[in-house]
Order: sequence, then C-alpha cells, then structure tokens
Amino acid sequence: MITGIKINKIEAVKKKDEEVTGLNVNITVEDVSIKGNEIGISFNYVVSYLEGVGELKMSGSLSTKEDARVCKETAERWEKEKRLPDSLAEMVLNAINYACSTNGVLVVRAINLTPPIVPPRIQLASSPSRS
Repeated sequence: MITGIKINKIEAVKKKDEEVTGLNVNITVEDVSIKGNEIGISFNYVVSYLEGVGELKMSGSLSTKEDARVCKETAERWEKEKRLPDSLAEMVLNAINYACSTNGVLVVRAINLTPPIVPPRIQLASSPSRS
C-alpha cells in the first residue's frame, strides 16, 4: 500500500517554438531501500517532447508498506537485477505516472507545452445498419 509520494525536483524547458507532435514518457526507479515493512523508492520521471520541442524532468520518492514476503522479494530482486517485482512495479509506476503527470500539467502550462498526459485513443464502433 502506497503511503506517500513526494516530488523533490522539477525542471521544464521549451527548446523550440514548434507544434508538439507527440511525447515520450520514461519512468526510472533509481534506488530502493527497505526498513522493516516499509519500502522507499527514489525515481525520475522524464517527458521528452518529440522533435526536440521541450522536456519535463521530475524526481522524487515514494514510500509503501508491504508484508514481509513482498519486502524480502523486493530486496532480493533489487539486489540481483535492479528491478522491482512485477506486482509491486505496476502499482509503483502507476502512482508515479499519476502524481507526475497531474503536477506536470501546471508546470508545462507556464512555458506553453502540451500537458504530459497521453489521452486514450477513442475509436467509434460501427453501428449495425438499420433496416
């Protein structure tokens, strides 16, 4: 269960006055620390606007309380592979993405960049023909 998320640093830069054609989001887990049943995770969140238009960088930390089994599995996996167990990684990455993208909206607005939220693609289903 995630108990807190904190953003420590934000940097946004607009490099070109061109239309944004897309963006890439990259979330990196930098470090993991475990004390008892608490897991601390430091992260970086980077949005690169395509064609070199701009960039948004955020770094911070997230804390979560887990049972002993998850803490042990996390410690072993991090030590061997520098990766989180899939079950924990999904929850952590979604929390980081949500916190950073929502806060990033306000940051990039000041420099006229598109919000770092990738909207879902809407597809209309063809309706059955009526006779």
